[in-house]
Amino acid sequence: MSTSEVYIEKGEKNLLHTYNRFPIVLDHGKGVFLYDADGKEYLDFSAGIAVFALGYGNEVYNDALKRQIDKLIHTSNLYYNAPAVIAAGELCRISGMDRVFFTNSGTEAIEGAIKSALKYAFTKKPADDYEIIAMENSFHGRSMGALSVTGNAHYREAFGTGIGHIKFAEFNNLDSVKNAITDKTCAVITETLQGEGGIYPADEGFLKGLRELCSERDILLILDEIQCGMGRTGYMFAFEEYGIKPDIMTAAKALGCGFPVGAFLMTERVAEKSLKPGDHGSTYGGNPLAGAAVMAVLDEYEEKDIAGHVRELTPCLSEKLESIKSEFDIVTAHRGKGFMQGLEFSVPVGDIIRNCQKEGLLLISAGANIIRFVPPLVIEKEHIDRMYEILTKVLQDR
Repeated sequence: MSTSEVYIEKGEKNLLHTYNRFPIVLDHGKGVFLYDADGKEYLDFSAGIAVFALGYGNEVYNDALKRQIDKLIHTSNLYYNAPAVIAAGELCRISGMDRVFFTNSGTEAIEGAIKSALKYAFTKKPADDYEIIAMENSFHGRSMGALSVTGNAHYREAFGTGIGHIKFAEFNNLDSVKNAITDKTCAVITETLQGEGGIYPADEGFLKGLRELCSERDILLILDEIQCGMGRTGYMFAFEEYGIKPDIMTAAKALGCGFPVGAFLMTERVAEKSLKPGDHGSTYGGNPLAGAAVMAVLDEYEEKDIAGHVRELTPCLSEKLESIKSEFDIVTAHRGKGFMQGLEFSVPVGDIIRNCQKEGLLLISAGANIIRFVPPLVIEKEHIDRMYEILTKVLQDR
């Protein structure tokens, strides 16, 4: 048995089978390449599901975490720690928000955003039946609160009614949202660019209309930027391109570039009437090591102008994907922004992804028939060209 096969056999015996894993045991990475336990090289166009924005082996990032590990890892939120305080200030500065709560994941950030919106409404007028409007085809996470606002019944059907008082409107259909609003509506939550649901960007008119609608009725607008934020669309946060600002937003994934950290942020107006001491907490959230990770990521983003790099190379990636769409009849659509793009196929894409893996290219899906392209944000033109060569070869050989 190969080294990989040994680990796979042990994993199948001991790990809970909640993932249909590919038969690959990844061992280490360098730049935009990953290597399995047997030494095979893969060009990575998945980035740990849009997480590893800076690529693998970034010395500034690695050294920052090593220094913090030797200094102090955890203290609890009973005390302040400098890395979290500095990271919070920088995150507020680049996002335009005012207050931050650090979590351990994107799902936890969604939970905090939901609680914040409900508490804001309750503070204004106590009630236990406030409603949240979410979008069809959305994905916000796997915990019960995040699952409750995920607009795909397949994810929810085995787990009952969730937290309740959730309505679903049609993404990019402002009238659908208007029709769902009642005097109990306290928040509208949407991804700025739907990821798992199929790589659908918000229309400008829809997002601006949501902002106006929520402002008129004192309904909070929650934007989920967990996957589409942190430079992935060519802007630090995707909503910046639309010229609007949410009341609450969530971030994670590339925020820690591999370290498990997320955050929900809010304006001062919301914070004044929202969570107070005792309303929310996290044992690990925002500990010194997490703060050091966020600081290092934000420093590297500014030093290397990561968002600018994405904007510069987006036309190259878009042209290659558009070329694939034109060349192969089974590709029915191409959409997305920046380094978060997708190709829709008329057939399931599982075999295509597996055959790309054999050729040394890692891709992931968004649903059964969409290939999602979310590479590290530091890829260069040569990597886009190599991806194109492998994918076209696989499609030609099928």
